[in-house]
Amino acid sequence: MKNVKIKEPALTAISYLIPVVVAGGFLLAIGNLMGGKSITALNGITSFPDALTTAGGLIMGVLPLVVATGISFAIADKPGIAPGMVVGLVSSTIGAGFLGGLIGGYIAGWATLAIIKYIKVPKWAAGLMPTLIIPFLASLIAGLFMFYVLGGPIASLTKVLTVYLKSLDSNKKFLYGAIIGLLASVDYGGPINKTVFALVLSFQAEGVNEPITCLILASMVTPFGFTIAHFIAKSFHKKIYTQEEIETLKTAFPMGLFEITEGSLPIVLNDLWKSIIATGLGGAVGGGLSMLWGADSQIPASGLFAIPTMTKPIGFIVALIVGSLVTGIVYAIIKKPVSDEVNEKEETDLNLNDLKIS
Repeated sequence: MKNVKIKEPALTAISYLIPVVVAGGFLLAIGNLMGGKSITALNGITSFPDALTTAGGLIMGVLPLVVATGISFAIADKPGIAPGMVVGLVSSTIGAGFLGGLIGGYIAGWATLAIIKYIKVPKWAAGLMPTLIIPFLASLIAGLFMFYVLGGPIASLTKVLTVYLKSLDSNKKFLYGAIIGLLASVDYGGPINKTVFALVLSFQAEGVNEPITCLILASMVTPFGFTIAHFIAKSFHKKIYTQEEIETLKTAFPMGLFEITEGSLPIVLNDLWKSIIATGLGGAVGGGLSMLWGADSQIPASGLFAIPTMTKPIGFIVALIVGSLVTGIVYAIIKKPVSDEVNEKEETDLNLNDLKIS
Protein backbone atom coordinates (compact mmCIF):
# COMPACT_ATOMS: atom_id res chain seq x y z
CA MET A 1 0.00 0.00 0.00
CA LYS A 2 1.46 3.30 -1.10
CA ASN A 3 1.41 6.53 0.85
CA VAL A 4 0.95 4.88 4.24
CA LYS A 5 -0.05 7.59 6.69
CA ILE A 6 1.05 7.52 10.32
CA LYS A 7 0.55 11.00 11.75
CA GLU A 8 -2.85 11.95 10.33
CA PRO A 9 -4.82 8.95 11.67
CA ALA A 10 -3.40 9.45 15.16
CA LEU A 11 -4.26 13.15 15.17
CA THR A 12 -7.78 12.39 13.94
CA ALA A 13 -8.28 9.76 16.62
CA ILE A 14 -6.99 12.04 19.36
CA SER A 15 -9.36 14.80 18.25
CA TYR A 16 -12.21 12.30 18.73
CA LEU A 17 -10.70 11.07 21.98
CA ILE A 18 -10.28 14.35 23.84
CA PRO A 19 -13.99 15.12 24.49
CA VAL A 20 -14.54 11.50 25.55
CA VAL A 21 -11.62 11.67 27.96
CA VAL A 22 -12.71 15.02 29.39
CA ALA A 23 -16.29 13.85 29.92
CA GLY A 24 -15.23 10.60 31.57
CA GLY A 25 -12.52 12.27 33.61
CA PHE A 26 -14.84 14.91 35.03
CA LEU A 27 -17.53 12.38 35.90
CA LEU A 28 -14.96 10.20 37.65
CA ALA A 29 -13.30 13.11 39.45
CA ILE A 30 -16.56 14.66 40.69
CA GLY A 31 -17.84 11.28 41.81
CA ASN A 32 -14.61 10.56 43.69
CA LEU A 33 -14.65 13.99 45.36
CA MET A 34 -18.17 13.24 46.59
CA GLY A 35 -17.07 9.89 47.98
CA GLY A 36 -18.50 7.78 45.19
CA LYS A 37 -17.49 4.19 44.53
CA SER A 38 -17.56 2.19 41.33
CA ILE A 39 -20.32 -0.39 41.27
CA THR A 40 -20.38 -3.60 39.25
CA ALA A 41 -23.98 -4.66 39.85
CA LEU A 42 -27.11 -2.65 40.57
CA ASN A 43 -28.62 -3.50 43.95
CA GLY A 44 -31.44 -1.10 44.63
CA ILE A 45 -31.12 2.64 44.09
CA THR A 46 -27.58 3.79 43.34
CA SER A 47 -26.34 6.93 45.04
CA PHE A 48 -25.55 9.95 42.89
CA PRO A 49 -21.79 9.91 43.65
CA ASP A 50 -21.61 6.18 42.87
CA ALA A 51 -23.41 6.77 39.58
CA LEU A 52 -20.91 9.47 38.56
CA THR A 53 -17.88 7.43 39.59
CA THR A 54 -19.15 4.33 37.80
CA ALA A 55 -20.06 6.20 34.61
CA GLY A 56 -16.70 7.97 34.53
CA GLY A 57 -14.81 4.76 35.17
CA LEU A 58 -16.67 2.99 32.37
CA ILE A 59 -15.80 5.75 29.92
CA MET A 60 -12.13 5.77 30.93
CA GLY A 61 -12.10 1.99 30.62
CA VAL A 62 -13.00 2.08 26.92
CA LEU A 63 -10.33 4.56 25.83
CA PRO A 64 -8.42 1.79 23.99
CA LEU A 65 -11.59 1.11 22.02
CA VAL A 66 -12.09 4.80 21.20
CA VAL A 67 -8.54 5.41 20.01
CA ALA A 68 -8.34 2.14 18.04
CA THR A 69 -11.67 2.80 16.33
CA GLY A 70 -10.71 6.40 15.59
CA ILE A 71 -7.42 5.43 13.96
CA SER A 72 -8.92 2.56 12.00
CA PHE A 73 -11.75 4.79 10.79
CA ALA A 74 -9.29 7.51 9.77
CA ILE A 75 -7.36 4.97 7.70
CA ALA A 76 -10.15 2.90 6.16
CA ASP A 77 -13.32 4.97 6.65
CA LYS A 78 -16.53 3.14 7.70
CA PRO A 79 -15.24 -0.39 6.95
CA GLY A 80 -12.54 0.19 9.58
CA ILE A 81 -14.98 0.80 12.46
CA ALA A 82 -15.76 -2.82 13.36
CA PRO A 83 -12.16 -4.12 13.29
CA GLY A 84 -11.06 -1.03 15.22
CA MET A 85 -13.60 -1.78 17.93
CA VAL A 86 -12.53 -5.41 18.09
CA VAL A 87 -8.87 -4.45 18.46
CA GLY A 88 -9.67 -1.91 21.18
CA LEU A 89 -11.74 -4.37 23.17
CA VAL A 90 -9.11 -7.09 22.86
CA SER A 91 -6.45 -4.62 23.98
CA SER A 92 -8.43 -3.78 27.11
CA THR A 93 -9.13 -7.43 27.85
CA ILE A 94 -5.55 -8.69 27.63
CA GLY A 95 -4.01 -5.73 29.46
CA ALA A 96 -2.39 -3.98 26.50
CA GLY A 97 -4.32 -0.87 27.43
CA PHE A 98 -4.32 2.45 25.64
CA LEU A 99 -0.98 1.84 23.94
CA GLY A 100 -2.29 -1.43 22.55
CA GLY A 101 -5.38 0.31 21.21
CA LEU A 102 -3.24 3.03 19.67
CA ILE A 103 -0.99 0.60 17.79
CA GLY A 104 -3.76 -1.91 17.13
CA GLY A 105 -5.85 0.74 15.41
CA TYR A 106 -3.26 0.91 12.65
CA ILE A 107 -3.31 -2.86 12.29
CA ALA A 108 -7.09 -2.83 11.98
CA GLY A 109 -7.10 0.01 9.45
CA TRP A 110 -4.33 -1.44 7.31
CA ALA A 111 -5.92 -4.90 7.39
CA THR A 112 -9.17 -3.36 6.19
CA LEU A 113 -7.46 -1.55 3.32
CA ALA A 114 -5.64 -4.74 2.32
CA ILE A 115 -8.90 -6.69 2.18
CA ILE A 116 -10.59 -3.97 0.13
CA LYS A 117 -7.70 -3.97 -2.32
CA TYR A 118 -6.90 -7.66 -2.65
CA ILE A 119 -10.09 -9.61 -1.90
CA LYS A 120 -12.21 -10.00 -5.03
CA VAL A 121 -15.68 -11.54 -5.06
CA PRO A 122 -18.22 -12.35 -7.79
CA LYS A 123 -20.58 -9.56 -8.79
CA TRP A 124 -23.50 -11.23 -7.03
CA ALA A 125 -21.59 -10.99 -3.71
CA ALA A 126 -20.36 -7.42 -4.16
CA GLY A 127 -23.16 -6.09 -1.97
CA LEU A 128 -21.90 -8.24 0.91
CA MET A 129 -18.41 -6.71 0.90
CA PRO A 130 -19.04 -3.56 3.01
CA THR A 131 -21.54 -5.13 5.41
CA LEU A 132 -20.21 -8.67 5.90
CA ILE A 133 -17.01 -9.73 4.18
CA ILE A 134 -14.77 -6.71 4.88
CA PRO A 135 -15.70 -6.15 8.55
CA PHE A 136 -15.62 -9.88 9.32
CA LEU A 137 -12.25 -10.63 7.71
CA ALA A 138 -10.64 -7.42 8.98
CA SER A 139 -11.92 -8.04 12.51
CA LEU A 140 -10.73 -11.63 12.35
CA ILE A 141 -7.23 -10.72 11.16
CA ALA A 142 -6.74 -7.72 13.45
CA GLY A 143 -8.29 -9.43 16.48
CA LEU A 144 -6.17 -12.55 16.17
CA PHE A 145 -3.07 -10.44 15.56
CA MET A 146 -3.74 -8.57 18.81
CA PHE A 147 -4.40 -11.78 20.74
CA TYR A 148 -1.44 -13.82 19.55
CA VAL A 149 1.24 -11.39 18.30
CA LEU A 150 0.97 -7.77 19.42
CA GLY A 151 -1.02 -7.77 22.65
CA GLY A 152 1.35 -9.73 24.90
CA PRO A 153 4.50 -7.68 24.25
CA ILE A 154 2.60 -4.38 24.56
CA ALA A 155 1.03 -5.48 27.84
CA SER A 156 4.47 -6.38 29.18
CA LEU A 157 5.97 -3.11 27.96
CA THR A 158 3.15 -1.13 29.57
CA LYS A 159 3.75 -2.81 32.92
CA VAL A 160 7.50 -2.19 32.72
CA LEU A 161 7.03 1.50 31.88
CA THR A 162 4.46 1.94 34.65
CA VAL A 163 6.72 0.39 37.28
CA TYR A 164 9.67 2.44 36.01
CA LEU A 165 7.80 5.76 36.17
CA LYS A 166 6.52 5.03 39.67
CA SER A 167 10.07 4.32 40.87
CA LEU A 168 11.82 7.42 39.46
CA ASP A 169 14.10 9.39 41.78
CA SER A 170 13.88 13.19 42.09
CA ASN A 171 16.44 14.02 39.40
CA LYS A 172 14.82 11.78 36.83
CA LYS A 173 11.35 13.04 37.70
CA PHE A 174 12.41 16.60 36.97
CA LEU A 175 14.13 15.54 33.74
CA TYR A 176 11.15 13.61 32.39
CA GLY A 177 8.75 16.35 33.45
CA ALA A 178 10.93 18.92 31.69
CA ILE A 179 10.97 16.86 28.48
CA ILE A 180 7.19 16.49 28.53
CA GLY A 181 6.73 20.19 29.29
CA LEU A 182 9.11 21.21 26.52
CA LEU A 183 7.53 19.01 23.85
CA ALA A 184 3.99 19.92 24.89
CA SER A 185 4.61 23.66 24.76
CA VAL A 186 6.58 24.29 21.57
CA ASP A 187 3.90 23.72 18.93
CA TYR A 188 0.88 25.23 20.69
CA GLY A 189 -1.66 22.42 20.49
CA GLY A 190 -0.25 21.01 17.25
CA PRO A 191 0.86 17.49 16.31
CA ILE A 192 3.76 17.31 18.80
CA ASN A 193 1.45 18.28 21.65
CA LYS A 194 -1.14 15.72 20.57
CA THR A 195 1.48 12.99 20.20
CA VAL A 196 2.73 13.68 23.72
CA PHE A 197 -0.88 13.70 24.89
CA ALA A 198 -1.40 10.20 23.53
CA LEU A 199 1.72 8.96 25.32
CA VAL A 200 0.99 10.50 28.71
CA LEU A 201 -2.67 9.46 28.48
CA SER A 202 -1.48 5.86 28.15
CA PHE A 203 0.40 6.34 31.43
CA GLN A 204 -2.64 7.82 33.11
CA ALA A 205 -4.69 4.83 32.01
CA GLU A 206 -2.26 2.75 34.10
CA GLY A 207 -2.63 5.01 37.14
CA VAL A 208 0.39 7.29 36.61
CA ASN A 209 -1.06 10.81 36.60
CA GLU A 210 2.00 13.03 36.93
CA PRO A 211 3.05 13.03 33.22
CA ILE A 212 -0.30 14.24 31.92
CA THR A 213 -0.33 16.94 34.59
CA CYS A 214 2.92 18.27 33.10
CA LEU A 215 1.17 18.56 29.74
CA ILE A 216 -1.78 20.42 31.28
CA LEU A 217 0.63 22.88 32.87
CA ALA A 218 2.72 23.34 29.72
CA SER A 219 -0.38 24.18 27.70
CA MET A 220 -1.23 26.96 30.19
CA VAL A 221 2.26 28.44 30.45
CA THR A 222 2.17 30.07 27.00
CA PRO A 223 -0.79 32.46 27.43
CA PHE A 224 0.12 33.18 31.05
CA GLY A 225 3.77 33.81 30.17
CA PHE A 226 2.95 36.11 27.26
CA THR A 227 0.68 38.16 29.53
CA ILE A 228 3.35 38.39 32.23
CA ALA A 229 5.87 39.44 29.56
CA HIS A 230 3.71 42.46 28.72
CA PHE A 231 3.73 43.76 32.28
CA ILE A 232 7.44 43.03 32.80
CA ALA A 233 8.38 44.85 29.60
CA LYS A 234 6.03 47.70 30.42
CA SER A 235 7.70 48.20 33.82
CA PHE A 236 10.98 48.79 31.93
CA HIS A 237 9.28 51.07 29.39
CA LYS A 238 9.77 48.51 26.64
CA LYS A 239 6.90 48.00 24.18
CA ILE A 240 6.99 44.43 22.91
CA TYR A 241 3.42 44.11 21.59
CA THR A 242 1.42 45.94 18.98
CA GLN A 243 -2.06 47.09 19.94
CA GLU A 244 -3.49 44.16 17.99
CA GLU A 245 -1.37 41.74 20.04
CA ILE A 246 -2.49 43.41 23.27
CA GLU A 247 -6.08 42.80 22.21
CA THR A 248 -5.13 39.17 21.57
CA LEU A 249 -3.88 38.84 25.16
CA LYS A 250 -7.30 39.87 26.44
CA THR A 251 -8.74 36.63 25.11
CA ALA A 252 -5.63 34.42 25.19
CA PHE A 253 -5.17 34.74 28.96
CA PRO A 254 -8.66 33.58 30.02
CA MET A 255 -8.56 30.84 27.38
CA GLY A 256 -5.35 29.68 29.05
CA LEU A 257 -7.25 29.16 32.29
CA PHE A 258 -8.99 26.30 30.53
CA GLU A 259 -5.79 24.93 28.93
CA ILE A 260 -6.56 26.39 25.50
CA THR A 261 -3.25 27.51 24.01
CA GLU A 262 -4.45 28.41 20.54
CA GLY A 263 -5.57 31.89 21.60
CA SER A 264 -1.88 32.85 21.71
CA LEU A 265 -1.17 31.85 18.11
CA PRO A 266 -1.49 35.38 16.61
CA ILE A 267 1.34 36.51 18.90
CA VAL A 268 3.39 33.36 18.31
CA LEU A 269 3.21 33.64 14.54
CA ASN A 270 4.43 37.24 14.61
CA ASP A 271 7.74 36.13 16.17
CA LEU A 272 7.86 32.35 15.95
CA TRP A 273 11.37 31.44 17.06
CA LYS A 274 11.52 33.78 20.03
CA SER A 275 8.11 32.47 21.09
CA ILE A 276 9.30 28.88 20.85
CA ILE A 277 12.39 29.63 22.94
CA ALA A 278 10.44 31.41 25.68
CA THR A 279 7.56 28.96 25.86
CA GLY A 280 9.85 25.93 25.59
CA LEU A 281 11.93 27.10 28.56
CA GLY A 282 8.86 27.93 30.62
CA GLY A 283 7.16 24.66 29.75
CA ALA A 284 10.30 22.68 30.62
CA VAL A 285 10.82 24.36 33.99
CA GLY A 286 7.14 24.20 34.92
CA GLY A 287 6.77 20.60 33.75
CA GLY A 288 9.89 19.50 35.59
CA LEU A 289 8.75 21.08 38.86
CA SER A 290 5.24 19.70 38.46
CA MET A 291 6.59 16.16 38.02
CA LEU A 292 9.11 16.62 40.84
CA TRP A 293 6.47 17.83 43.29
CA GLY A 294 4.01 15.08 42.37
CA ALA A 295 1.15 17.12 40.91
CA ASP A 296 -1.31 14.44 39.84
CA SER A 297 -4.43 15.49 37.97
CA GLN A 298 -7.09 12.80 37.92
CA ILE A 299 -8.48 14.19 34.67
CA PRO A 300 -6.45 14.68 31.50
CA ALA A 301 -7.44 18.23 30.56
CA SER A 302 -9.41 21.40 31.44
CA GLY A 303 -6.73 23.55 33.06
CA LEU A 304 -7.61 25.04 36.43
CA PHE A 305 -10.66 22.78 36.68
CA ALA A 306 -8.23 19.89 37.14
CA ILE A 307 -6.77 21.35 40.34
CA PRO A 308 -9.54 20.10 42.71
CA THR A 309 -8.80 16.53 41.58
CA MET A 310 -5.11 16.69 42.59
CA THR A 311 -3.69 15.41 45.86
CA LYS A 312 -0.89 18.01 45.63
CA PRO A 313 -2.51 21.08 44.06
CA ILE A 314 -0.06 23.55 45.65
CA GLY A 315 2.82 21.93 43.76
CA PHE A 316 0.94 22.38 40.50
CA ILE A 317 0.05 26.01 41.19
CA VAL A 318 3.60 26.96 42.18
CA ALA A 319 5.06 25.10 39.18
CA LEU A 320 2.59 26.90 36.90
CA ILE A 321 3.55 30.28 38.34
CA VAL A 322 7.28 29.57 38.04
CA GLY A 323 6.99 28.25 34.49
CA SER A 324 4.88 31.23 33.43
CA LEU A 325 7.37 33.63 35.00
CA VAL A 326 10.22 31.98 33.12
CA THR A 327 8.35 32.36 29.82
CA GLY A 328 7.40 35.94 30.66
CA ILE A 329 10.89 37.03 31.69
CA VAL A 330 12.63 35.35 28.75
CA TYR A 331 10.14 36.71 26.22
CA ALA A 332 10.30 40.22 27.65
CA ILE A 333 14.10 40.13 27.33
CA ILE A 334 14.54 38.59 23.88
CA LYS A 335 11.56 40.18 22.13
CA LYS A 336 12.53 43.22 20.13
CA PRO A 337 10.56 46.39 20.82
CA VAL A 338 7.88 47.18 18.27
CA SER A 339 8.19 50.41 16.36
CA ASP A 340 5.92 53.32 17.16
CA GLU A 341 5.10 53.37 13.46
CA VAL A 342 3.43 49.96 13.67
CA ASN A 343 0.25 51.45 15.08
CA GLU A 344 -1.20 54.66 13.82
CA LYS A 345 -4.25 54.45 16.04
CA GLU A 346 -4.23 55.57 19.65
CA GLU A 347 -3.13 52.67 21.90
CA THR A 348 -4.71 51.59 25.14
CA ASP A 349 -2.90 49.64 27.83
CA LEU A 350 -3.76 46.10 28.74
CA ASN A 351 -5.91 46.07 31.85
CA LEU A 352 -6.63 42.85 33.72
CA ASN A 353 -10.28 43.92 33.92
CA ASP A 354 -10.42 43.80 30.13
CA LEU A 355 -9.58 40.09 29.94
CA LYS A 356 -12.48 38.11 28.59
CA ILE A 357 -13.32 35.03 26.60
CA SER A 358 -14.49 35.88 23.11
